[in-house]
Amino acid sequence: MAFARTLKLPLLAALAAAIGWSAFTYPAIGQLTYDLASAAESRLYGLHKERINVDGVPMVLYRSKARAPGQAQGDAILMLHGFSADKDVWARFARHFTDGHDVIIPDMAGHGETGYQPEWHCGVPSQTERLVKLLDQLGVQRVHVIGNSMGGAIAASFALLHPERTLSATMVDPAGLPQPHPSEMEQMRARGENPFLFDTREGFHRFYPMTMAKPPFMPGYVLDAIADQYIARKPALAKIFQDLLQPTDLPSRLGQIRAPALVIWGKQDRLIDVSSASVWQTTLPQAQVVLLDGIGHMPMVEAPSDTAKLYAAFLDKVAAR
Repeated sequence: MAFARTLKLPLLAALAAAIGWSAFTYPAIGQLTYDLASAAESRLYGLHKERINVDGVPMVLYRSKARAPGQAQGDAILMLHGFSADKDVWARFARHFTDGHDVIIPDMAGHGETGYQPEWHCGVPSQTERLVKLLDQLGVQRVHVIGNSMGGAIAASFALLHPERTLSATMVDPAGLPQPHPSEMEQMRARGENPFLFDTREGFHRFYPMTMAKPPFMPGYVLDAIADQYIARKPALAKIFQDLLQPTDLPSRLGQIRAPALVIWGKQDRLIDVSSASVWQTTLPQAQVVLLDGIGHMPMVEAPSDTAKLYAAFLDKVAAR
């Protein structure tokens, strides 16, 4: 979500021009700045945008650029964002895999450029089946699936329900299983509060530091624009959150997953407590579990290079089996 130091002159010029307009269009200029930066980063990192209609849901996704004729395409990796997030959270992590893999990063229903319609169900089972149909349309049979938070629960669901299409499953600070020690978010929910839902920018500025231990820097006018987006999306987010609370059989069937599995967790996660990692390890005993010091809920954003090295080593082990 932050700005890459590697962005080239065209992006910097665009940002400078955008900032020049800010006195007239604040805070809309923040959204423009964020969109320009995200688009430039995705292209810089070897991703291009596609739109695929999946049962009436116009899904927007990033995908690796096509390989040159005769060049082998590596295994596909499906990267899944968390609740209220979008495909952009994976860009800096994905850059480490776009040269050798078919990277697919969708905005799932209710999120990002895919948008939201009240009739769409956005619970874990529905999102899982949409992803299977998306892969069918893309002509991809088997994937390494990696997901964060909500996306982690969906990654586990994908591996459980579609083992024939799962090369490996990686869950990053995943939702879906109990927390022996309630997180800060769970304590808030016990008081009738949801940190994702608010009516003022101040609510967002309280929420944003909960998502990461060391959030990447973003200018205040960009944060205000993102805050306004959250406020506008509040009814949709509330509905999606309720969809996600619907019980599934994932906790009771998780141990049936046979694909190689990796669980990554930031020890400073304030949204889903790291104590849940022990539940995942007990329920999914074949999984490798790695806890990260000084990292919060979104390791692939806070420490994209280090998290990518960890994931690449796991993929190497899977390939060597």
